[in-house]
Amino acid sequence: MSKVLIVDDSGVARRRARGILEAAGYEVVEAQDGIAALESYVVAKPDIVLLDLVMKGMYGLDVLLKLRELDAAARVIVVSADIQSSSYALANEAGAAGFLTKPLDEAAILALVSTTLAGAVRAT
Repeated sequence: MSKVLIVDDSGVARRRARGILEAAGYEVVEAQDGIAALESYVVAKPDIVLLDLVMKGMYGLDVLLKLRELDAAARVIVVSADIQSSSYALANEAGAAGFLTKPLDEAAILALVSTTLAGAVRAT
């Protein structure tokens, strides 16, 4: 069973993602901000991270860069309501494996998580 770290300052968004992923058989760990995400990544050793961009404290792209410093092979999917092409490009440049928009679509999240875990790079 693959482990997914969900990082989002919105409890509603975390619960939605958790519900989708647990129903599909994934083990889920949550973090509500960037600092907690970095700690959880080291402790929980997730197989993949779903990372919100806009959070209190540490911005999601900064978290992504730190995760990549901790683990160059970290698989991170950015999840955001921000659909600007510049945000997508920045996430891609920072090493995101993919980008999902909110509100989360069950089929899209499961497909991208599965594809990314299977080894695809930049699976968008």
